[in-house]
Amino acid sequence: MIRFLLRRLLSSALVLLVVSFVIYLLLDNAMDYFYDLRSSTSPNIEALYEARIKLLNLDTPVILRYFGWLGGTAGCLIGQCDLGTAWVSGEEVTAMIPGRIANTVKLVTAATIVAIILGIAVGMVSAIRQYSGFDYVITFFSFLMYSLPVFWVAVLLKQYGAIEFNNFLADPTVGWGAIFAVTIISAVFWMLAFGGGWKKMGITFGTAFVVTFAVIYYVLATGWIETPRVGIAGVAIVSLAAAVVVTYLSTGLKNRRALYSAITTAVLGIVMWFVMQWVFWYMQNLMNFAWILLFLVVAIAMGIGIGLAFGGPDKWTSARTAAIVAVVSGFMVFVDRVFQEWTNYENYPGINGRPIATIGASLPNIEGNFWFLNLDTFTHLLLPSIALILISFASYTRYTRGSMLEVMNADYIRTARAKGLNERTVIMRHALRNALLPLASIIPVDIITMIGGAVITETIFGWNGMGKMFIDAMSQNELDPVMAYIMITGILAILANLVADFLYAVLDPRIRVTD
Repeated sequence: MIRFLLRRLLSSALVLLVVSFVIYLLLDNAMDYFYDLRSSTSPNIEALYEARIKLLNLDTPVILRYFGWLGGTAGCLIGQCDLGTAWVSGEEVTAMIPGRIANTVKLVTAATIVAIILGIAVGMVSAIRQYSGFDYVITFFSFLMYSLPVFWVAVLLKQYGAIEFNNFLADPTVGWGAIFAVTIISAVFWMLAFGGGWKKMGITFGTAFVVTFAVIYYVLATGWIETPRVGIAGVAIVSLAAAVVVTYLSTGLKNRRALYSAITTAVLGIVMWFVMQWVFWYMQNLMNFAWILLFLVVAIAMGIGIGLAFGGPDKWTSARTAAIVAVVSGFMVFVDRVFQEWTNYENYPGINGRPIATIGASLPNIEGNFWFLNLDTFTHLLLPSIALILISFASYTRYTRGSMLEVMNADYIRTARAKGLNERTVIMRHALRNALLPLASIIPVDIITMIGGAVITETIFGWNGMGKMFIDAMSQNELDPVMAYIMITGILAILANLVADFLYAVLDPRIRVTD
């Protein structure tokens, strides 16, 4: 194992070294360090040229400059990083990167997780319902989203997801035609997703129609759009639904110990909502993400404890199921507390009743408590996250569908069915795990290298992350920030491929990472 890692790291380091050398030479040749001086009418233009040459050390051969830069970069191995300077602003690159990486991670984390979960779930259902109406609709939508330019999607989101929606919030009235249209589309979607005979499809359509109509009516009648909230009812519904769904997918509802563990955890989560209201109020001046992480760890531990308490031969399966439900319940409690600040946020002087932001990572000079600032972050994350989700979701759906179709026709799947295993077990235990193998080489790379930034999305939405830093540095002919970006993304790509190799070994027992 150690020899394998050393070989991979050494070969990757050599490739990265060669690539950085070539790119440094190409960038130095392509960049115009005097672009702002060429149109200058200053009487001391020659002195300005000389000062620029001295500032950027341009009288030194480019190869020597590269090795000087490489020496500063290698200093990161001993804690003495020197990645150069963004000469236009005079800011050290090492001072720029931490904040930019934090902003990018904040932007892409939620979008990537949501895209992966939705992509795998929808792709799996699409493969199971091959050549059905649902499959055709998802295939069309996936190809449509995959082919759309990101900048065009982002512009449409800014126009209709922010500007028009903020106008709608001033008078949130919806006609009956629109309500029935959305209700029918939702009912048809679920009918096609569940499939079955005409009787089953009719029941699904009717149930989905009634539920969707009731939800829309409740949202409009109670003013939920103007003042969104979760409340104890929302926490209870989501927690109990998660208990049933997670148990069904994980072990099947016939596993009573797992089901009871999940339901008990959900009920405990509902009770904890009342407790956490007091805790949040008491700690309102101390709250930060370290405390939230601690609460999450406690919630997971409680879920595991409940699962183990129910015992049985598969108690760790029950513990895993209960832990997932605990995470869902805890997340809903967190979301509920954030949205309790909605009224204060909407009435904030800088918001003026238009809460959905179109640019930036936060409102300038905003002040407030932990929950207020997180709500501001959410409103700024919403549109760029949707843009990233739509594009990534399309690719994950296509990969999952294709992989699932290949696996579902394998001999061992027919053998599992011939042995009498139910369809849930065949799909979740045997088919899905092997269908995830191709994704194991895609998802780690997407997750880790996205720290390098969503260049177009960040630029359009004015999000000061790594991608925007790269674009700004290129437009201003700043070599050092561009090289820092390339080195970071290159190192992350190496790590992502290592993670993919180990994921293959985890998902497929036939694969072993050996010396």
